[in-house]
Amino acid sequence: MKKIIISIIAFSAFAVSCDDFIEKEQRGIQTVENYFQTAQECENYTNELTKRLLLPNDWYALLAPRVTNEMSTDDAWMGNTGQDNSAHRPCSQYVITPENMGDMNSVYTAHYYTIQSCNIGLEKMAISPITDSQKNQYMGESLFVRAYCYYELVNNFGAVPLYTTSLGTNDLKLERSPVTAVYAQIEADLKNAAAKLENIPVARNGRINKWAAYALLARVSLFQEKWAEARQYSDKVISEGPFMLETDFLNIWNVNNHNGMESILEAQSSSAQDRDLGSALPTLSGARGEDKKNFPSNSAADVLDGWGWCMPTSDLENAYLSENDEIRRRSTITKWGDPAYGDEVLNPTHKFSLNDNKSGRIIRKYYIPVATRRSLDKKDGHLPLNIPLIRLAEMYLTRAEANFHLGGDALADINFIRARVKLDPKTGLAGPNLLRQIYKERRLELAFEGLRLFDIRREKDPGTGKPVIESLMGPDGTFVKYNLSSTDPYETTNLREPQDKGINFNPAKNLLWPIPQLERDLSGGLITQNPNY
Repeated sequence: MKKIIISIIAFSAFAVSCDDFIEKEQRGIQTVENYFQTAQECENYTNELTKRLLLPNDWYALLAPRVTNEMSTDDAWMGNTGQDNSAHRPCSQYVITPENMGDMNSVYTAHYYTIQSCNIGLEKMAISPITDSQKNQYMGESLFVRAYCYYELVNNFGAVPLYTTSLGTNDLKLERSPVTAVYAQIEADLKNAAAKLENIPVARNGRINKWAAYALLARVSLFQEKWAEARQYSDKVISEGPFMLETDFLNIWNVNNHNGMESILEAQSSSAQDRDLGSALPTLSGARGEDKKNFPSNSAADVLDGWGWCMPTSDLENAYLSENDEIRRRSTITKWGDPAYGDEVLNPTHKFSLNDNKSGRIIRKYYIPVATRRSLDKKDGHLPLNIPLIRLAEMYLTRAEANFHLGGDALADINFIRARVKLDPKTGLAGPNLLRQIYKERRLELAFEGLRLFDIRREKDPGTGKPVIESLMGPDGTFVKYNLSSTDPYETTNLREPQDKGINFNPAKNLLWPIPQLERDLSGGLITQNPNY
């Protein structure tokens, strides 16, 4: 009931300013004016903000755009060839227009809804009659949420409207702020969040803490090529934080290891059968066309029939094979007919509909083990898979890339990551070859964790100095040429998703997504469009 009230308050405040409320006595009704009076109310409000970082229980608003971004890279096909793909096709095949953005419309709207809610909460909690310690915790978490929303907006759309106060209907027509200004606000919010959360005890229960703020600072510093700051903050999380690499790579996404020792921040889930708190990601990207006959038990309880979106490419699989990287390969990709890694006894030959699957592969990170499936009377909406947003391995890779540019020891960090998956250390690498290896390790380590598109847009090809995505996509892109000459038995026999994936990429415009035309219309034309859309 509290969450319903909170959402109503937030939406009402988004639609009208506080001054617009009709001034009359309202008994027994919670409004923006009489909420935030207790620590519990402030905590409930903040919890709702945190939930909106990824909305793991709501597949459409943010999960679908996340997997659509993955489909726009060399890591994933759309995958599902049996259903309408109009939501994913614009981005995946680089035919996106401001009027036809598929599900990328929703990420813009959802994040601004949350930003407005953060602004309201920060203003009201600052004057709430709660203790300073409680204010620091809830305001620190809210600042992080606002920063995270702007981080995703600026990386998807570039310059976007920037505001940090609650707005009424007369204030909503805002122009775009420069990318540098948006990043400056992100950094300010994260530093403020870290300071407020400095003395708040760290508990791995999904709550935002100062280490999440420092880790996101490391990421946004890297994205801006602020190498010294990227090294500073990633090193701080590594050397001072309470986190350790999981000894078993597969355990990072284990349904029984929520908020594990490597996790800095995860979107939370639950299999509670009386509530819809489970993640939708295993359904959205799960194997389509599972059949109980394919399981040794021949039991319907073992089946979890997914929708089949976002399927790994053979190009990604080949990247693992080129490093003899069996642990990360099998922990990331399951090929049709192979045993599900870590679930070999109950799912020894994982099979699904090849007619409905472009690549004959599924994402192992999103997989729900058979034993967990059997424990659930309700599966849809009740899948207990937490979704890592930031984890420690990323910090090592961030520090490695920063060290490369600053003349530090980059090899030590990538070799530390490689050792976890029993790979030999790299030696003798320097210059462009070392940078390419750092990029490759990020791809192999962090596949399907929401970073690949942003990475290949920002990473510079050591040979040309241009964004890596330009060497992969387009008519002359290496990924496109690979697909057109591929002999992969799965991808080339299901052509209902075109084999020329990425051929329509245009570097003059596709380094960013367009601003949704609806948002431009609502601004009365104040919001300008990205180039060449």
